[in-house]
Amino acid sequence: AAGGPDPARVVEGGGVSVTGWTGKIDAAEAANGQVLNNSKLSQEGNVLHVTTGPAATYWNPANKATGNYTVTATFTEPKYMDRNSHPHPYGILVAGNDLGTAQQSYVYCSAYGSGFFIVRGFGPSEDATKDTVWAMNGGRGTANDAVHKAAGPGEPVTQEIAVTVKADSVECAVNGTTVVSYPKTDLVTAGKLKSTDGVYGIRFSHNTNATVSGLTLVKQ
Repeated sequence: AAGGPDPARVVEGGGVSVTGWTGKIDAAEAANGQVLNNSKLSQEGNVLHVTTGPAATYWNPANKATGNYTVTATFTEPKYMDRNSHPHPYGILVAGNDLGTAQQSYVYCSAYGSGFFIVRGFGPSEDATKDTVWAMNGGRGTANDAVHKAAGPGEPVTQEIAVTVKADSVECAVNGTTVVSYPKTDLVTAGKLKSTDGVYGIRFSHNTNATVSGLTLVKQ
């Protein structure tokens, strides 16, 4: 969520500097006067580095997945809760369509360094100033032993996240364990996803600082 007790903090030298990539901040962040350049996506070798500011979604339009597939990446928070007063999530998005517009739709699975994960999505909105957000496992997510816990604030924590689309289901795995599976018909429906075919990318809550390595697509 944007604002609240932990408002987005502007990142100095922000913007998107990775070739081919773009992004979008949440409508609630924009309503608070935030812009995409108040968060930062950069690349160091083969590793993406994200520091937010406002909550942001990043993607490369060339990264598209169709049919049955798995998208995997490893997220490392070098200093847990480095930029925030409570845990904030980050993870993988798939099934992105019309990204960057009010009609965008996608689903994401994200992990917190507190041992929780969350599955949420964005659906088409009739008002460009407001996002249509839907949650699959509650507003604050679900605890699962597979999700790594940081030893404490300022300590490192790493999560490997994978989202798999099958013929009839969509699954999320964290650190090699499937933590949830949904019938595809629960996701591809009015107000949610247009299709499970689409762009894949990464999703970060506000005031986070983490690296992303090994972002890969494997066709099933």
